[in-house]
Parts: sequence; structure tokens; C-alpha cells
Amino acid sequence: MLRIGIDVGGTFTDVTALDTETGAFEVYKLASTTEDQSIAVTEGVRAILERTGKPAAEIGYLGHGTTVATNVVLEENGARTALLTTGGMRDILEIGRQQRPALYDLDADKPATLVPREQVYPVAERVDADGKVLVPLTEDALTGPARRIAEYAPEAIAVCFLHSYRNPEHEAAAVRRLRELFPEAYVCSSAAIAPVFREFERFSTTVVNAYVGPRIERYLSRLAGRIAELGVPVEPRVIGSGGGLSTLDAVRNYPVGTLLSGPSAGVVGAVHLARTAGYRDLITFDMGGTSTDVCLVAGGEATPSAQRSINGRPVRTPSLDIHTVGAGGGSIASVDGGGALEVGPASAGSQPGPAAYGRGGQRPTVTDANVLRGRLNPRFILGGALAVDYPAAERAVAEVAQGMRVDNATAARGIGRIAAVNMAGAVRKVSVEAGEDPRGYVLVAFGGAGPLHAVEVAREVGMSTVLVPPNPGTLCALGLLATDIRGEFTHAVLAEARERELGAVNEVLAGLRATAVGWLDEQAPEGATRTITGVARMRYARQNFELTVPLEQSIVDSAALGGPELAQLTAAFHAAHTKAYGYAHEQATVQLVELALTATAEVPRPVIPRLPGKTGATEPIEHRMVDFDAGDPVRTPVYRRADLGAGARFDGPAIVEQMDTTTVITPDAHARVDEYGNILIELEGHSWT
Repeated sequence: MLRIGIDVGGTFTDVTALDTETGAFEVYKLASTTEDQSIAVTEGVRAILERTGKPAAEIGYLGHGTTVATNVVLEENGARTALLTTGGMRDILEIGRQQRPALYDLDADKPATLVPREQVYPVAERVDADGKVLVPLTEDALTGPARRIAEYAPEAIAVCFLHSYRNPEHEAAAVRRLRELFPEAYVCSSAAIAPVFREFERFSTTVVNAYVGPRIERYLSRLAGRIAELGVPVEPRVIGSGGGLSTLDAVRNYPVGTLLSGPSAGVVGAVHLARTAGYRDLITFDMGGTSTDVCLVAGGEATPSAQRSINGRPVRTPSLDIHTVGAGGGSIASVDGGGALEVGPASAGSQPGPAAYGRGGQRPTVTDANVLRGRLNPRFILGGALAVDYPAAERAVAEVAQGMRVDNATAARGIGRIAAVNMAGAVRKVSVEAGEDPRGYVLVAFGGAGPLHAVEVAREVGMSTVLVPPNPGTLCALGLLATDIRGEFTHAVLAEARERELGAVNEVLAGLRATAVGWLDEQAPEGATRTITGVARMRYARQNFELTVPLEQSIVDSAALGGPELAQLTAAFHAAHTKAYGYAHEQATVQLVELALTATAEVPRPVIPRLPGKTGATEPIEHRMVDFDAGDPVRTPVYRRADLGAGARFDGPAIVEQMDTTTVITPDAHARVDEYGNILIELEGHSWT
């Protein structure tokens, strides 16, 4: 049986296949087809079948990471969407929160709402904060808004009523009626998508879900059709932002859950590979052609997040706490009006791509700078599949050099330096700003450009060890082979942590557990190991933000919280508050804001093969002059990754080339290859002994 993972990025689509009979891996990389990602996915599967000589009927699993939903929100080209809401709540999306996009920019505007105000339709209905119906929803109350919605002819309709997380009956009735009246439209409600309090965040999440829904539906239909035409007997599963796989039907019902789909696969792959190598405290560093994604992993568990912001729009959906910056190999460099050098966030993407790719790109990018600095092969990349247009890279970087009034070499060094500083800021964001010391973590570098810059980024934040996987350019695809089937279910509680509130708390907990069990019955493959875990989100009364506290497994299994368990949970919250903020108010009132359960069906993890040892010294395939930020370029040995056996050791400076990436080892670093083929790079002048 073949198990295939495919991750679609902004520039390349990565494919990793595992033959479960032989344990052999096959990797492949091709340009993404931004006009329709399913084309590259299908071609990737076809290429794997040709390279392995296997028939499509032997594919038993196909995991997929996609950027369709993310791109729709970023590019603002989603469905024409209407919003049905409680009377008096029409301007919630316009008002938002009193937070400026840029603190010191008085002219900065908030992002435009995805639903224009004229397409927000108020309805005469009302439920109070306890779920009591104050104004019933009637058929007549829906008639007028429905008539006006018909004139707009939306592709999608979001239904967001006040306090529906307490009582969803009005939203459910409205959704049923709208689906009768508009059978072609995508209709969803906040009670089904984000049953949490805070109206703006709940409304925003539901609107984003509706906005991307039709595009995701069309994409999944094309994907399923093309995969079936190949003769593949299984339906693809899609990874969500929380790092778990879902069926296509589940994604259709909850498309907002696929935001940051691809980056989460990279984190899963890095955790699996690093755990095999004996490392559990990591900062994952995924640098591709368009952006860089970083995530902190403590004790083998990636940091979770209950809310993300996509293009300035909050989304309440479970996700891994991945921080993204617009710094990738294709990031465009420019000189502003004051003569300062800027790198990103604009990117050359896959078309036309960096000038060095020879596809018509003319703007200077990080990749072009790396070519001029000797860090990237000046003749070809991707194992010879793509010729490098060195003169085009020179012409592109000259644009920056002229603006800075320096030579090309200085401009190229500046581009690389700015990119490294930007990425180091992302690493600090997930570590230092979260109260974690990055010096105790290993930087796992992957993506097509991660190993090029990882050592410099590690040095910038004080980290001493970098791990470069055997196939860093396709690690996200490997992660799809190690991703469990997972669903996250959250519901608001808003109760004080007192015994008199336990009835209401346990009612929510029991409902969540029933939902999780039912989801596993539908989604879990036969024979898969099932688990359900949970957390509580808690705060002191009148605080604006919550902390996440794990629930004891006995509480989750019984779906019941008693007095002693509540006391233990409250004590755990005080401890978490002390860790996060340095103090605890143990006499203050504690609130349970939300409960969340995660249902998991475990999949078999791919076994990382051991690399054969190699006797004798590894000889470089060539030497070339490389710029390392200080002084003149240095004559540097270049090694072929395939020539490095387990136990190989060498000091910097060095360049290691392979099909999917290039690893740069600076003069003050030392490297060795472990038994699994990872390159371990040690900084701070310490040699391996």
C-alpha cells in the first residue's frame, strides 16, 4: 500500500510517499498551480505512481494540506456573502475592537469587512445572555430580510444572532428556512461554527467560514474528481489548522478550519522526526518561497491557540500557535523613500518567481541575493531540474544596489541580513514573548529555504543547535503521513468556578463529549485507537483574556466535574497564571469561560529509516566563494547531501546541496550527521566530541 502526503505551498507543491511494504520513501517536488491547486496535487500523485511503478489502486491513503482558504481571505476574492443578524447588531463587524492596525500610524485603516454593510440584514428576534427568549423568531420576521437577500443573490449566507451560544434554536430555524429559499447558497450559523461568546470574534469567524465556503466546495469537488479519474480508490483527507485530518465532507461543513492547513502539517512532521532523533523541545522554522512559519513545541506537544487573525480578521478556530511573517525565498526587496532597505512581505511567488529562476521575474528577491552570495548554486537548483539565470539575478539585485548607492555584493548581503532579522523576530514572538527561553530549544529548519538561513536565525536569538531533516523541502508532506484524524469541539460556559455552577458546566461537558464520540464514530477508521482529551479556558473575573488549563482524563471520560476536581482545576489555573504573568490572585473569583474537547483517531506513524554509516572522510564536490556576512567571501567546500553517511562530521564553512534545499553552515559552526540522516549543527564555537 502506498501512503501519500501532498502539501501545496505558495511556490511549490511537495509530495512524499511511503511504501508500507518496503518502508521506502519517495519524494517529489513540482511548481504549484495557483489557478487551481488540484492540478498540481493530481500531477504530484501521477508522478509518484510513475516513479514507484505502482498502480493507483495501491494507494491506501492520501493526505493533503491546502492554502485555498487562506489565499481567499488574503486576496479577498471569496463568495458574495450576506449576513443575517439580530436587530441592533448590524454594525458589529464594522465596529470590531478598538485596536489600531498600526499603533503609531494615525492614517492606518482596519481591513474592510467581508460583508458590506448594505448586505447585513437585521431580524426581529432576541435571546438574552442566559439563553432566555425575549423576542421570538417568527416566519414573518424572516420574510422581509429573505426578500432583500434574494435581490442581492448571494453565494453564501452567514447567520449570527446574539447569544446563540446559549440558545441556538433561532439560528437553527433561520438556517433551515434560508436553505429552503436559497438551495444553491452556502448557509452556516455561528452556533454551528463558533459557539463561543464575544460577538465580534464569533461573527467574524462565521462570516469568514461563509466567505470561503463556496470556493472550498468547488476546489474539493475538482480535487475529488481528478483523484478519482486517476483510479485512486480512497478519498483525500485534508489537514486542518489544528494539525488533524478531516474528510472532505467535514471540510465542506467547516472550511474555516483549513486556514493555515499546510503550516500545521510541517509542525507535525517536525515533531515526529525530531522525537525519533531524541528531541522534544523544538522551535519549528519553515521557510518557503512566500513566508516563514514558526511554532514552539514543548515536551513534544505543539503550542495550541484558540484564536488566530487572518489578514486582520479574527478567527475563533482551534489551531497550532504558528506565527507567520512575510519572509521567504521569493520575498521582494526594495528601497523606501528614505533610502532604507525593506524585504517582503510582497513575494514573487511561483510565477514569475525570483529573477534567478529565468521565468521572467525582474524584481530582486531573497533567492536572487543568495545566488549572488554563493549560498545557492549559481548554475542550477532542484538537483539540476531548474537552471539558474545568474545575470538576471545580478540585474535584479542591481535595482536595490542603485537605490542604496552600494555595490551588488553589499546589497545582496543587506537583503539576507534583513530577512534573517525578520525571521528571528518571529522566533522571539513564539518563545521570548510567551515566557519561554529559546536557548533551551532546538531549531528544526525545513521548507525550501529554511536550511539556508537557519544558522543565522539561531545565532540571532541565542540558540545553539539547528536540526536539518533529510528532506527539509518536503517535510510538510511527510507530516501528512504522521497526522492523526482529529476534531476539536468548543463551547462557551461563562460560569464561576464554584460548586453551585457545576450543573451548567457538566451539561456543556456532557454535550461536548457526546459530539466528540459521534464524530469519532463517523470519522475514525476501523480499528484506530481513539482518545478524547480536554481543556478549560479560564480567567479571573473581569479579565479580558483566558488561559488554557488541561482537564484530567477522568473528568473527560466521565463528562463530570465534581467539587474536588473543580478545586484541582482552579489550583492549576492559579499556577498557570503565575507562570504566564508572575503572580496569582488566589482569593479572586475564577471563571470557566469555555470547555474544549479534542477527539483523536491515531494513524500509523511512518518509521524514519536509519542512514547507513560511511567510513572515511566525505569529499566535497566543489569549492566556491561564499559570503558569510563578515569580511570577504570565503572559499567554501560544497557537499552533496546524498554523500553524507551517518556519523559524518565537518566544520564550517560548508554548503550542503540536495534536490529540495541547500544547507548553509557558517564558519563558526560545526556539523554532524546522526543515524537518521539529520544534519545537526552546533553554534557557539563548540566542536562535536
